[in-house]
Amino acid sequence: MEEQSPQERWEQRSQWPLMVLAVLFAVAYAVPIVATSAGRSLTAACTVVEWVVWGAFAADYLVRLWLAPHRGEFVRRHWLDLCAVVLPLVQPLRLLRLVSTVMLVGRRARMASQIQLTTYVAGTVVALLMFGSLAVLSVERESPNGNIKTLGDAVWWSFTTMTTVGYGDHSPTTGLGRILAVGLMLSGIALLGVVTANIAAWFIARFESDDAEERRQTEAIAALTEEVRALRAEVAALSGAAGVVVPGGRDGRRQ
Repeated sequence: MEEQSPQERWEQRSQWPLMVLAVLFAVAYAVPIVATSAGRSLTAACTVVEWVVWGAFAADYLVRLWLAPHRGEFVRRHWLDLCAVVLPLVQPLRLLRLVSTVMLVGRRARMASQIQLTTYVAGTVVALLMFGSLAVLSVERESPNGNIKTLGDAVWWSFTTMTTVGYGDHSPTTGLGRILAVGLMLSGIALLGVVTANIAAWFIARFESDDAEERRQTEAIAALTEEVRALRAEVAALSGAAGVVVPGGRDGRRQ
């Protein structure tokens, strides 16, 4: 068994603690938006939790960078992670914290060998629906011309936007809301492509498996037929040498 590198051991050991922190981030982000009556102390506590979780993922990136055998190559291969770490520091908006943390969580979750592609895609869909709904509600609820005023409106809008249906009964009116809509539409198209490609790959693999099984059966029947012919020829030869009538012979007489 090949020994794991320090970077791989770190990634394996820190995977689930980071996922727990990601769930904590989701709760801290949702509470001030859903609970409009939340006091300043609760809102401040949720903000602290958001920064702590983002800091944990940023520290995880720095640790992996430190443990990487080739740091330049690591930065080139994980440049999106670096952007997600730097993004909130450039302009510490709450929306940027959300985007950067979701990016870091998604990139980190994809490394887990225990997480299969189906689980990863399903989790990504749920996360985008949830965070997209909360984010658009937070920026559109106070807009004078906005029509996304409740969480139900926001979830419905997120679902129709991700599936690129776009009924138009709810739509963002602010600049940030429209930026969120563009991101959600692009994400929905990308996820739909992944799902479609995997379904097609499954059908192709199934058909190839059926074809291979049919070929194996045909080859086995052909081999068995050839073996029976060889055995009949051998029995005929032995019977002819012994002067025995061979059943099924051409003339049915003694040889």
